[in-house]
Amino acid sequence: MSMQESALGPGPSVNGLLRNKGAVLGKVPLYLALIVLSGLFLIPFFWLVTTSLKTQAQIFGSGWIPRPIQWSNYADVFASTDFLLWTRNSFIVAILGMVTVAYSSALIAYPFAKMRFPLKNVLFALVMATMMLPGAVTMVPTFLIWRGLGLVNTLWPLWAGNLFGSAFYIFMLRQFLLTIPNDLRDAAMVDGASHFRTFWSVMLPLVKPALIAVMLFEFIAKWNDYMTPLIYLNQQSLYTLPLGLATFLQSQGFQTRWDLWMAGSVLMTLPILILFFAGQRFFIQGIATTGLKG
Repeated sequence: MSMQESALGPGPSVNGLLRNKGAVLGKVPLYLALIVLSGLFLIPFFWLVTTSLKTQAQIFGSGWIPRPIQWSNYADVFASTDFLLWTRNSFIVAILGMVTVAYSSALIAYPFAKMRFPLKNVLFALVMATMMLPGAVTMVPTFLIWRGLGLVNTLWPLWAGNLFGSAFYIFMLRQFLLTIPNDLRDAAMVDGASHFRTFWSVMLPLVKPALIAVMLFEFIAKWNDYMTPLIYLNQQSLYTLPLGLATFLQSQGFQTRWDLWMAGSVLMTLPILILFFAGQRFFIQGIATTGLKG
């Protein structure tokens, strides 16, 4: 070893540099494939955006790029529909739905993950079995229950069912709770904390990534839900965005304003995109670490 090498310390070996270079080059086909697949998935959304910027005459008779760009379509959506009212109703349903289902599902998942009681596995299997029931099977009985409570044509049936949890979210949160050491629970119990106190002060903060993932899932589900509002709502002032936009499309008769409908669809998509990019770190972490133990 020369004096210069001994002064500067051992540098990276040639073999190490070659291996790193080979590893990077080996990932190039993977990255190219991901870029191509991402582009394919983005084509429908790109078509939606470009169509929302066309005039009515250009919808089916021009190429992908609108000429000229019709920015006024977005203003016309607000002028021609009750878009702001529908947006408010959708936010009320989505926010109440995601908060209630996240809390109730976590509250149910905690005993299945951290407590011992008779028939625990049997009860958990029954909860999981509810996922096998098609929605069409429970649709009529659920409607009769809400009608008996006098809550048809209100926003309650659109979100209040989440107060009883969701089997998929219960499973997801249980698997996440199983990754948390039981020592934390035992330490809290030794300090005199009750099970609810342990759940609220110890476990709930630790499952924040999974809770945010559950909230994102449920927000998207409630935001895009068309069937439930169609069944329970018959007053236009209570319509959510999916039902309102569908009603607007059907009310146009022979002169369907596809340009305005596409503009409304773009506006409807924006909150989901903003919410996902704001919480994507927690969303990915919650999904990636769920089910590592159990």
